[in-house]
Amino acid sequence: MKLSILMPVYNEEERVAEALKQALAVEYPCEIELVVVNDGSRDGTGAILDAAADDARLRVITHPRNAGKGAAIKTAVDSADGDYMVILDADLEYDPLDIPRLLAPVLDGRAKVVYGNRTFGSHSAYSFWYVMGNKAVTTAANVLFNSYIGDLETCFKLLPVSLYRSLEIKSRGFGMEAEVTGKLLRRKIRPYEVPISYRARGREEGKKITWKDGVEALWILGRERARKR
Repeated sequence: MKLSILMPVYNEEERVAEALKQALAVEYPCEIELVVVNDGSRDGTGAILDAAADDARLRVITHPRNAGKGAAIKTAVDSADGDYMVILDADLEYDPLDIPRLLAPVLDGRAKVVYGNRTFGSHSAYSFWYVMGNKAVTTAANVLFNSYIGDLETCFKLLPVSLYRSLEIKSRGFGMEAEVTGKLLRRKIRPYEVPISYRARGREEGKKITWKDGVEALWILGRERARKR
């Protein structure tokens, strides 16, 4: 099996070099490729990515202007050569050392789709309202689709590349997280969840998601539940 690690990047000059280093340093149980999409960064991110492009496992694609996380992931998925994919943001909130733990249920034949579950217990979170918003969106998905998942908004969603492509995700921004989950649950695909570590950054460190993204997520979930086909 080959795993495509997809990394959307926007204005992360302070973190992207370390994010690449950490992702490529992990001992994965399978072949990997790291597909990075520079989503129209206006800082020094592009120069850092150009300097790092000597690793044969690393491929960098550049958007001429910022199009949003969903659009960046679509570009990465369209270019991916792997059998499976997982998204890894460049903000250092998620630890790539957890990726082999996500792979284990797939390699053992126990699961097809695996989510990394941030319990927000021993893990750091920058805001009470951020955690409550995540729980509200996740609860809404569980009620709408009669499911029981623990963390809808997790970045760590591991699934077959072919399955992701078949979902035909339209959301260009952070709403893609809700759209992916809503479409999986509509198909009666219940993600297998494994606990992961998480270190949130605050607004002053560049946190981009806002309450408006939570409202959009709720709207997307409702739309997917009501969709006829």
